[in-house]
Amino acid sequence: MADDEDLITVALIARPQGLRGEVIAELRTDFPDRFEDLDRVLLRLASGRLVERQLEYGRPHKGRIVLKLVGSDSVEEAEELRGAAVLITRSQLIPLPPDNYYDFDLVDCEVRTKAGEFVGQVTGVEHFGAAPLLVVLSPETKEYLVPLAASICVEVDTELKKIVIDPPAGLLD
Repeated sequence: MADDEDLITVALIARPQGLRGEVIAELRTDFPDRFEDLDRVLLRLASGRLVERQLEYGRPHKGRIVLKLVGSDSVEEAEELRGAAVLITRSQLIPLPPDNYYDFDLVDCEVRTKAGEFVGQVTGVEHFGAAPLLVVLSPETKEYLVPLAASICVEVDTELKKIVIDPPAGLLD
């Protein structure tokens, strides 16, 4: 099985759906179509145990996803999956266009100015407007919202966990 650092959550199972062992899950992916191509998934059960299961199908339902796993054929069997995280490996990620990033790859990046001044570390990514906002926590526990725009984030290296910014006036006040 894959190393925990290689696993990405794409859905969280909320509860059974119907009487035939289906479950309904909250999506944690921008690519819900991915379930059409998956035949196996990893589940981190509520107990913390990691299991691999065959996926019979996944279909969208009111902004969520209904999943049918092989071997889950009753409400009782589906109930055992409540609270489980549906995981994929990094190798199963859908490639992104250049200058686009998965939020989880941005988290923990060190942020510095072009002059080398340490600003803080990315603790999250917010999506409100045209550009995502990096939530950057400084050593003084001050929080900055830095737009993930090419004119501000002049260098982004998620492998080295490094972001260089050219902050406009007032951004870091």
